Amino acid sequence: MARTIYYTATTLDGFLADEEDSLAWLFKQPIDDDGPHNYNDFIKDVGALVMGATTYQWLLDHSNSTGEAWGYTMPTWVMTHRTFEVPEGADVRFAADDVVRVHAELTEAAAGKDVWVVGGGDLAGQFAEAGLLDEMVVAIAPVTLGAGRPLLPRRLDLELLETDRNRAFITARYRVVGPLR
Repeated sequence: MARTIYYTATTLDGFLADEEDSLAWLFKQPIDDDGPHNYNDFIKDVGALVMGATTYQWLLDHSNSTGEAWGYTMPTWVMTHRTFEVPEGADVRFAADDVVRVHAELTEAAAGKDVWVVGGGDLAGQFAEAGLLDEMVVAIAPVTLGAGRPLLPRRLDLELLETDRNRAFITARYRVVGPLR
């Protein structure tokens, strides 16, 4: 059964990026590409992606600075009111609607595969509050930032399903129970 999953990495103190939206802290960490909760195994089951404008801008900037092509073959929604370029050959769609309507489009486009909420944390929180986020898979790095973009700025009740270690990271998979009461 297709799931909607927030798959991400975070610092020990719960930040996705620093105050300048840098992920430099993440790329310094050793990880086993074939280890527990690895990206390659995860992405095989993903049929559609959704992300916020800041995440999309970071991906555009990163691909432009490295000369890499757009890294996704599946349809991608960007939740934004802004206007952006679309990489050549990419299936990128822009939406400013509420996540419930967009989720219906995502699941249809995913054609039985999972939907990946790429980020940020506020967008994942919107899906969770609407009862549309099934799981979170989080890789926790041994670094603290003290401030930045929060992992999930919501009060949610989660059920721990699985933990493991992938070199420097503690990995955890959670079921999203719902808002914390």
